Amino acid sequence: MPSPAASQDAGGREAGDRRAPARKSAGGAVTRRPGPAATLRSPAALNLALLLLAAALWLWALPRIDFRSIEEFGLLDRFPLGFYAALAVLTFGFVLTLRRAGTAPLWPATYCAAMLVALKAPPAILYDTVRYAWASKHDAIISRLLAEGTVHPGRELSGGMSAYDQWPGFFSLDAALVRAFGVDGAASFINWAPVALGLLTAPVLILVYRTFSDDWRLVWTGLWIFQLANWVGQDYLSPQGFSYLLHLTVLAVVVRHFVLPGSAGALRDRSALDPAAAAVPPPTTTRQRAVAVLFLVPVVATINASHQLTPVMLCATLFVLCLTRRYRNLGLLATTGLIMLVWNLTMGRALFLDTLGTLREKAGDLLGNSRPGFAGDPTGPGPELVGSANVLMVLALGGLAAAAVLLRRKLARSALPLVLAAAAPLPMFALNDYGGEMIFRVYLFGLPGAAFFAAAALVPAAGAASRAATVARRTAAVTLPVTLVAMLAGFLPSYYGKEGMHYAPPGETALTRRAIDRAPEGALVLAATGAFADSYYRYDRYERWFFTEQEVDENLRMLKDPAGYLAGGIPAGKPAYVILTPTQSEAVIGEGYLPEGGFDTLRRALKRSPLFAVVEESPHGLVLRYRPTTGG
Repeated sequence: MPSPAASQDAGGREAGDRRAPARKSAGGAVTRRPGPAATLRSPAALNLALLLLAAALWLWALPRIDFRSIEEFGLLDRFPLGFYAALAVLTFGFVLTLRRAGTAPLWPATYCAAMLVALKAPPAILYDTVRYAWASKHDAIISRLLAEGTVHPGRELSGGMSAYDQWPGFFSLDAALVRAFGVDGAASFINWAPVALGLLTAPVLILVYRTFSDDWRLVWTGLWIFQLANWVGQDYLSPQGFSYLLHLTVLAVVVRHFVLPGSAGALRDRSALDPAAAAVPPPTTTRQRAVAVLFLVPVVATINASHQLTPVMLCATLFVLCLTRRYRNLGLLATTGLIMLVWNLTMGRALFLDTLGTLREKAGDLLGNSRPGFAGDPTGPGPELVGSANVLMVLALGGLAAAAVLLRRKLARSALPLVLAAAAPLPMFALNDYGGEMIFRVYLFGLPGAAFFAAAALVPAAGAASRAATVARRTAAVTLPVTLVAMLAGFLPSYYGKEGMHYAPPGETALTRRAIDRAPEGALVLAATGAFADSYYRYDRYERWFFTEQEVDENLRMLKDPAGYLAGGIPAGKPAYVILTPTQSEAVIGEGYLPEGGFDTLRRALKRSPLFAVVEESPHGLVLRYRPTTGG
């Protein structure tokens, strides 16, 4: 009787199937083809069946997502059960594909792509407006670039908008795409950016992970965890999302093609490595590394032309890699730093000098720099759930990664560049708060390495035959799917729990545009926050004041006399309009700018004040005009 291990071949066919038809090979030996019953029981058939079931459930659920009546839990209670069932089936199917990930890598790759689409495509398919306020902001920047055909890096624009003329690379690319596609604007494809960037990022991450592991189970699980842990919302159509992809591309080239000779040391002995570790990459010659630098210079230059922070993170990553003998490439680090310095002193000079001026105030303030924005604690069950999910996701990912580094030390030594790359962003807390977003950027840039080692904590080392290894494999059979489901449960509120401030119906965006079009050029446009659709529409023609985006104590003082507070900040003789929308109400509560009920208090106070006249009011929002005297 054959052993269980020998009962299936590499393709998943059962040995000794008496019902399989026989045929002769070229040498005369009789072989058997699998019969219909065996084919239906094959792993490939099961993988396909689960994938089709998940697709059917997702397609059934999609038109039933009630996104037009979002309440305090975002889309979490708007998703039908079929949507959650589709995600569960995809998770179960993915875990099954890992059993033959080495011989059939197409299946886990397909499941990873399917999960990405299932998680992030619904807004692109369903929404009738641009999702996410900052995406509509970038749409406005692209529209202006298309209209003017050039940038003005020396021009002063209110609200920090001059920076987009000083780092225009990403927006120039999008303007070119708009013209190439022949569409009216970036809004026609803007909601697909998370899916597109996710699909482009996947092969780059695979290259990075395969550099340090031959175990395809670990590679695919690392990619899966990366997708579930990438909830910070930086993958929309943005310079950050684009430059992040290029940052990972540079990392992939460096770890694969910038390997110094004569530095393998103990790693030269393949048997000393963790069984999951890949063979040590071969050393590269000076000429090969010089060619790689030439290849990377345009990529690094594009990063610097597109975003302010990513070049700093890239330099930090290259610096920590220089701490290892194997990846010590001071020439590449110097070239990258020089490109960054040249850009900052030319195109980005104004903002760069301003940032240097704030370092004296911000440097060393670890607590302040790690705080998200000026916001206080979120109020309401929905925002509170989102905050808790964020914290639990970070703790889970960090705990799993730390456990793998400690318990799988051989893998940690062979994949030391990933450990260092994950830790490289941490010192940024000591330098600046980056407008209250440093905590999210540190998490984002540390995510690739953290996801790899989190996967290593869940996927036991391959090849070991000891009793402990057997126990580890049996434990992983339970802990892996349970952990992936738990991370999925954390992703959903983190990504979709605040959808009330990310989706604005067409009526609200139309009201905003009418209000701004009505205002004379040079007027001051006031809103509670900038986190609403089209808040930057025609931004170069008006000034803006988002008056709750400040310290919470100041907002509490403002609520005592909203009309007087706003009137005191409007320059004499300047026409001013106030726009208040339901999306702003969700945003100020969800971000903790105002206490619960604070937005309604603000709205009522401005309506009854003689200092402001109602211009337009509907379920989509309220527009008021400032009048210094009751006779105005």
